Amino acid sequence: MPDDPIERVESALDRAAEVPADEAVTLLESARADLADARSRGAVDTETAADLATRLTRRIREIEERDAYDGGMGAAMEPDEEDAP
Repeated sequence: MPDDPIERVESALDRAAEVPADEAVTLLESARADLADARSRGAVDTETAADLATRLTRRIREIEERDAYDGGMGAAMEPDEEDAP
């Protein structure tokens, strides 16, 4: 695992694409907490930390929204004849 907080966050963002959604959210939330800690210690540039925090938040939201909509997508994309308009 990289020593640099920014590299750790970027690595978490990359790995989140390769693991199941629940693991990805946990990984990204952990990275967000690590980033906040590094930010409070002054270990990262404020602007860079803000950009990474935004990326983490967006990625978590994307995963959660995708999972929320996955349940009904099949039915919507291929409705049965009785459900068709």
